[in-house]
Amino acid sequence: MKPLSFVSALRRALRPGMLGPLLVAVTVLAFAARARKSSAAVPVQAGDAETRVLNYILDHLSPREPVLISDLYNKVFQDPEERKALDKLYNAFFRIPLFLAEYQQKFGSPPNLKTIAQQFDLRTPEAADVLLRVMESDPRVPRFLTRDPKSGEITRVDVEMIRNDPRFGQEVVRRLSGWEGKPAPQFRLAGLDGRDVDSATLRRKVVLLYVWFTGCPPCMKETPGLVKLERALSKNGFTVIAANADRLLGLGYDDRVRERYIREQQINFAVVHWTKDSDAAYGRIAIFPTLFLIDGQGIVVRHWAGFVDPEELRRAVLEALASSQVARPAGR
Repeated sequence: MKPLSFVSALRRALRPGMLGPLLVAVTVLAFAARARKSSAAVPVQAGDAETRVLNYILDHLSPREPVLISDLYNKVFQDPEERKALDKLYNAFFRIPLFLAEYQQKFGSPPNLKTIAQQFDLRTPEAADVLLRVMESDPRVPRFLTRDPKSGEITRVDVEMIRNDPRFGQEVVRRLSGWEGKPAPQFRLAGLDGRDVDSATLRRKVVLLYVWFTGCPPCMKETPGLVKLERALSKNGFTVIAANADRLLGLGYDDRVRERYIREQQINFAVVHWTKDSDAAYGRIAIFPTLFLIDGQGIVVRHWAGFVDPEELRRAVLEALASSQVARPAGR
């Protein structure tokens, strides 16, 4: 006897009227499975916590429905490493619009997915694509970006739409209007060596506040020049304060990693932990590194977002040192 096909077996086993809907459901599930296999799953080691979180989010995205972080945290991901990865992605999600606005304003074009991944310590450009998809599916997020449907790269960023959004507007306006000529907010930050650094004790010095995170490519490029600058000008009343944002961004590096980096780079200036309060006071840093040059009177005289050429930094510091000497009262 000829064996029954799968469809023939279903026809005999099911009541009249049930076959059509079931076949549709099977087809949809099969299509969804194929789509998941061919989608931009993050190509890093299987078992990596960040990969598991990203792939789960990618598989469960629904158009016009927000991804509820609380549900993911409470109902899906119980492993501590997965929760750390979720915290990191959550922080990135709310910083990306600010980063895009500032990047567009500075460079005149949107960043590519690789640059976004580097700025948020994501493992691959595909991971950045997943976060952008989450934004595009969330009805609460304004439609401030346009992407190429084939490559996924951003083709346009609507800075005004981000500026007018109540969640981002104040920070965007503050950053884009510039810091130069304004008083630098006070800070008290815990050092990796256990000693606090208080900006109040740095008055009359020229201070370069350098906000960075471990593994940031432009930060790693910037560091050697800062080491040389500190070595050359510290005797003139100049110092660098390197504010590390790993903890704030939810990154998985610990002090041992940071201390190894300090030894390898022969860093000769204070390295401290950047905090939520200081980040808010300085407008929520979106591009790393960000640098504030503060003169002896506590005024921001230069502000840079992104890598700065060492010679440009040196010239700016020398000018700030010269002006601070002129402004200092005689005999003090």
